[in-house]
Amino acid sequence: MPRSLSRALLAEARPKQWIKNLLVFAAPAAAGVIDEPKALGQTIVAFVCFCLAASGTYYLNDAADIEADRLHPKKQFRPIAAGEIDLPLARVLGVGAILMAVVLAFAVNWHLAVTVGAYVVLTTTYSLWMKHVAVLDVVGVAAGFVLRAIGGAAAVDVPISDWFFIVASFGSLLMVVGKRRAETEEMGAAAAEFRPTLGMYPREYLAQLQTIATAVVLVGYCLWAFEKAAVSESSTPWFELSIVPFAVAVLRYVLLLDTGHGGAPEDVVLSDRALQIMGGVWLVVFAIGVYSA
Repeated sequence: MPRSLSRALLAEARPKQWIKNLLVFAAPAAAGVIDEPKALGQTIVAFVCFCLAASGTYYLNDAADIEADRLHPKKQFRPIAAGEIDLPLARVLGVGAILMAVVLAFAVNWHLAVTVGAYVVLTTTYSLWMKHVAVLDVVGVAAGFVLRAIGGAAAVDVPISDWFFIVASFGSLLMVVGKRRAETEEMGAAAAEFRPTLGMYPREYLAQLQTIATAVVLVGYCLWAFEKAAVSESSTPWFELSIVPFAVAVLRYVLLLDTGHGGAPEDVVLSDRALQIMGGVWLVVFAIGVYSA
């Protein structure tokens, strides 16, 4: 049964995907300023900016990929592919949301505006070129996650640790590679028809990328935790202890990827109770470390 226009417009904005924009809270939280009213407000605005920018690019991307999406077993039901939203309206709303995101970012500071602008440029470049080039397609999507993390730091003007940047970068790559593996296995021989680059990746290559990303994330987080511990004044090694739930959560996520559940990272996070528990434990331990320093 066709959706109403308002429901179709909301579905096309993909509010479930906004969970990815929670990355903007990472740097302010790690810096211990997220409890300050001004910093919290700026971070929330940054979150809204990335939600607007992401939804705008979803509208534009789906309008450009309408024929390819109609070949996909799931994406054919997206509002634009299903014909529930006219292409001219989709393009106008997409451009409008992106412009609103940049203008709102300027209300915080120009650093955030530049970061949001860079995100829009990246996603546009991805849609027009990068997604058609093997390796660049996964790097391009991962870079979008990293820009979200940078956006949070830019909003409240806090420095980003080198190790934090490495963990964010390779953690993002891990999620994207897992998504590509799931798409390849789900669509089988038709994968290359839907997304040409999927036909360029041998399964062994994607598995190797996943292994590399997992290793770098784990080592990078350990070094970041040790770096944080070195400047902490707490007598309890909270940051070192946070390594345990973090590592278990990553290993759990990799297991889910290997069992074919990586097609939608947000669904993995929202549906797996064990992963949620480990993530919650890590968050509590890390937060205690930050605020007991």
